[in-house]
Amino acid sequence: MSIDLSKLLTERRNANSANIDILTTEQMLTVINQEDQQVAHAITPYLPQIAQVVDKVAAALQAGGRLIYIGAGTSGRLGILDASECPPTFGTRPEQVVG
Repeated sequence: MSIDLSKLLTERRNANSANIDILTTEQMLTVINQEDQQVAHAITPYLPQIAQVVDKVAAALQAGGRLIYIGAGTSGRLGILDASECPPTFGTRPEQVVG
């Protein structure tokens, strides 16, 4: 199976931040803030499906299951970071949520 990464929006250059390297610090932060806000708007239509996944994961954890993050690059590192925060934040066992 081959995936054409050039068709993925996440792998394309963002025209809104193309000149971020020449912006002032405040302008840069404004661009980042505006782009981050788009995430919340983009996932709004999918909240029912996200809620279903969260409920299934919670039920699996309560039944002794585990949550395993899988990713490459930044997404993999974020999975490891999130998994490492679960024991001190939520009291999970270290092997219960892994990245």
